Amino acid sequence: MTTTLPSTTTATPVAPTRGPSRMRPDGRPAVGFLAPFLILYVLFVIGPALYGLLMSFFDASLVRGGLGPFAGLANYGEVLTSSAFWAAMWHTVWFTVLTTPPLVVLGFVLALLAERAGRARWFLRLAFFAPYILPSAVMALIWMWIYTPELGLGAAAVSTFGLEPPSWLGDPDWAMVSLAIATVWWTLGFNFVLYLAGLQEVPRELYESAALDGATPWQQTLRITVPLLARTTTLVVVLQVIASLKVFDQMYIMTSGGPNGSTRPALEYVYDVAFTDYRIGYAGAASTVYFVLILAVSAIWYLRTRRQQEV
Repeated sequence: MTTTLPSTTTATPVAPTRGPSRMRPDGRPAVGFLAPFLILYVLFVIGPALYGLLMSFFDASLVRGGLGPFAGLANYGEVLTSSAFWAAMWHTVWFTVLTTPPLVVLGFVLALLAERAGRARWFLRLAFFAPYILPSAVMALIWMWIYTPELGLGAAAVSTFGLEPPSWLGDPDWAMVSLAIATVWWTLGFNFVLYLAGLQEVPRELYESAALDGATPWQQTLRITVPLLARTTTLVVVLQVIASLKVFDQMYIMTSGGPNGSTRPALEYVYDVAFTDYRIGYAGAASTVYFVLILAVSAIWYLRTRRQQEV
């Protein structure tokens, strides 16, 4: 009797043909939700930015229609040789120097305090973050009252120590410092929240092990908390530098760039050139140069963060 064995030949798999890429059905609702934001972002952010870059190559003005005559790189040459532009740049850099270190250090210290406060934790979180939700106009009004000569709380606080209160916003030597103090009080809550989120990611077991080995709370902070929050600190520093470089609201409301132009930042210089001198082509060139500076700071943060991830 003859038995027929089944064939053991293995079929060769056929590679599927790739047709045109199609969107997954579950991705269509996401596009629908994102579409309104993307449309508005292109219309009111990307579009004006590209048009401002285009205007920077023309002698455009608000007093006549169109782009005006072609200027080439003349506007950029005038920006780079303008003493008023570089003075505004220096005011912006000086404001950044005055605000960034205290905002980073105080944000970390207050977050550490709120994290270890126990029952008062919720109150400290509310108290430290509350000023950040105030609009810039409200914050400026509060501190203008504080800095009012002879009547404000600032003058009363200095007088209690037997000192003569300065003209906070009227003295060129004190105006920028006064704006920096107000800004630190106002924006401290943002860095506070970032550090608070970073502290919650630190494993509690590390502190318990260090305590068993006899480490003091100060040693735990230096040897555990600070190193593990290095990436958070890098993020906070870069975001704070970028935010300080973009300062405009409080300076424009509280001093309008005075006294004697000692507190006019770069963005207010661009604003004055565009809407006071009506030279929007030159203002476009100035804003482009300033944008390149902020972009360079962002690139440094990206490279540093990528290097930390590789390590």
